Order: sequence, then structure tokens, then C-alpha cells
Amino acid sequence: MIVLNFTHPITDAQLIQITDLLGRTPDQVIDVKTHFDDQLPFVAQLESLMEGIGLTPTQWQSEPILVVPPALNFIAAALLAELHGRMGYFPPIVRTRPVANSIPRRFEVAEILDLQSIRESSRKQR
Repeated sequence: MIVLNFTHPITDAQLIQITDLLGRTPDQVIDVKTHFDDQLPFVAQLESLMEGIGLTPTQWQSEPILVVPPALNFIAAALLAELHGRMGYFPPIVRTRPVANSIPRRFEVAEILDLQSIRESSRKQR
């Protein structure tokens, strides 16, 4: 499994939590530096970001991929649309949360959200 990390670097503790939730250790973690200029259109910046990841079309469609999305909601929404287009489905994502009463502030892995299952389940509400 490839972990695409679009936010802060994944700590050793977070990697252990991800491994525990997945039941396996990810084969690769790709840290994608995600910083967009608010004054420029996001689509062009997103395209550039995605090309920098270096996965082939075959990898996008066949490798198991887990995504740690960026914190900025506009980038995250556009990224998910882009990933769906490349992969053919919505990838599972890692949800993090602040560790209660931690100083300095730390984040832990809360859960893995299976976006494709959420989509399929919601279709029953049409």
C-alpha cells in the first residue's frame, strides 16, 4: 500500500496507528509538499502537484493507495475529485485529530474513512 501524505509529516506513532488500523505496514509513504497560492487558480496548481508525485497511470489504477488529505478544505475537495479521476474510485483517507491535553499540540490517527463505501451507501438514499 502507498500512503500519499498531503499534510504534515507522518510521525512514527501515527505510522504505527495506520499500520494497526490497516492490519499491515504501508509499503511506501510519499510526502507531498502541499502549498497553494491563494491568489492563483487551484486547478493548475493541483495538476502540477499531482504530476510531481510520479505515479504512472497503471499505479494510480492498480496500487492500493491511502490518502492523508491536506487540511485546507478547498484543496482537499479538488484533490479528491482529481484522485477519483485518476483512480476510478474514491480512495480511503486518514482522519487525524488533536491528542487531548497535549502540549505541544500533537495529532493522532482517529480512523480510516472508506470514501468509496460511504459513496455507495449514500446512493441508497436517492
